[in-house]
Amino acid sequence: MEMKKLGRVTAFSRGISLLSCAAVGGKQEGEGPLGHHFDEIDTDSFLGCDSWEQAESELQRRALQHALRKGGMTMEDLDTVLTGDLLNQCIGGSFALRNEPLAVAGLYSACATMGEGLVLSSLLIAGGAMKRAAVMASSHFCAAERQYRMPLPYGSQRSPTAQWTATAAGCCLLGREGDGPYLTHAILGRIVDMGITDPTNMGAAMAPAAIDTLTALFQDTHTKPQDYDLIVTGDLGAVGHGIVADLMGRDGFLMDERYTDCGLLLYDRKKQDMHAGGSGAGCSASVLCAYLLEGIKGRRWKKIIFAPTGALLSPTTTFQKESIPAVCHAVVLSAER
Repeated sequence: MEMKKLGRVTAFSRGISLLSCAAVGGKQEGEGPLGHHFDEIDTDSFLGCDSWEQAESELQRRALQHALRKGGMTMEDLDTVLTGDLLNQCIGGSFALRNEPLAVAGLYSACATMGEGLVLSSLLIAGGAMKRAAVMASSHFCAAERQYRMPLPYGSQRSPTAQWTATAAGCCLLGREGDGPYLTHAILGRIVDMGITDPTNMGAAMAPAAIDTLTALFQDTHTKPQDYDLIVTGDLGAVGHGIVADLMGRDGFLMDERYTDCGLLLYDRKKQDMHAGGSGAGCSASVLCAYLLEGIKGRRWKKIIFAPTGALLSPTTTFQKESIPAVCHAVVLSAER
């Protein structure tokens, strides 16, 4: 398959086919506006496991099973799985896939992990190294709180700029041939750090990375926001979404009502009290697999930009009072090749 480099963007002549997708979520996700789009909702935060960390692995395992079933495939039909999560050493994905007959590549771009996986898998497939690949990412509210913030029983007060980590996983199967939707363009993001140090304000930390990637995408493809039916970042929430819309507009890219964010789509912020919105690697992954790709298949949208963002901090860097670097990877998804 022919690939063409357009500045920082890679364009695929025939498009990489998204063969199947699936999403699994928890109680809060099921109660949100996209709940009925999920393949499975489990109201037990442990998902029948002994710990929240094990539950996150179970989210990925179930998402992959649903995607394979919907695509009429088995594990043996895949060449590899690219997977990531928010847990230390990415144990969510590696433990979900242990003992499976699959080559595995572990990824980490925080909440942008699904975007990184889509970009890398499309390059592997277009280059002939793989025929079919699975890409998945997850997060779990309770596991993330335990790792990054306070023990849940502590009951710490959340800042108005804070976001709710999704208990969810999304999985996509990609291949050289298929009926679409199609991935036509891909861009890996650069790490951008504007000095934000507040770990409860991820939207402000990640917004500059989204601006950097989206600007490059528009410039390299000679397009503008109005050339797309939908532009979705994630997970900037209300704060980051507003920053991106404002600053992109000042640079001549009018981000009108077609621009939204996965962190704003997954929950009803008024009814569910999610403060600035959703976050977590599972947020953008599940919104993509439960809602966006199905919308392209149903011809609700013909062409969209999916640009998940990630804050590349850790508990260690927070304790050291480091700033928060961020990254945004993006792909263009189309109903046609």
